Amino acid sequence: MNQILPWAANFAALCTLLAMACAALRMMRGPSAQDRVVALDAFYVNGMLLVLVMGLRFGSSLYFEIALLMALFGFVGTIAMAKFLLRGEVIEP
Repeated sequence: MNQILPWAANFAALCTLLAMACAALRMMRGPSAQDRVVALDAFYVNGMLLVLVMGLRFGSSLYFEIALLMALFGFVGTIAMAKFLLRGEVIEP
């Protein structure tokens, strides 16, 4: 079972990189700002998953803490962008 784990981790990393490339393409060519925000959200989630796969691959717990921080900052960034697109300002007076 341990022999298949590196292969599975490499395959998962490759699939995640492909998904990140698709999200990056949507960010550049998105027809509207909302599409770009959703693509950015998908990009950071896939980046977080890539860090988690690397954590499994190398067996280090530091990667999991980095992924947790990425998820936290990505969520806050997505909320800020959605609020900006909805109201035109992030911080209300």
